[in-house]
Amino acid sequence: QVQLVESGGGLVHSGGSLRLSCRASGSIFSVYAMGWYRQAPGKQRELVASISSGGSTNYADSVKGRFTISRDNAKNTGYLQMNSLKPEDTAVYYCSMWLSASYWGRGTQVTVSS
Repeated sequence: QVQLVESGGGLVHSGGSLRLSCRASGSIFSVYAMGWYRQAPGKQRELVASISSGGSTNYADSVKGRFTISRDNAKNTGYLQMNSLKPEDTAVYYCSMWLSASYWGRGTQVTVSS
């Protein structure tokens, strides 16, 4: 069973930065695509950014130019660098991996104050 553990969330002022990490157990991380989703109160969960096993990335329009997704396969860890944070980025951020199956972390809270 693969487990994903997110870390790095917290409270930050508007314009600040945070770096989220997602560490995966097991040895399948390198062959799976992974991504970061977020869910704000009263809203649907949305895909923020994704990265393929080969390193190709995609971003939601709302975060392009501000967020960067990356991965370190040697460490079984994915990252989301978030800069120029805005209050509307406030949400619970979830890490996910997918290929033949999908796995989810429990989420980490990101709160951006104005």
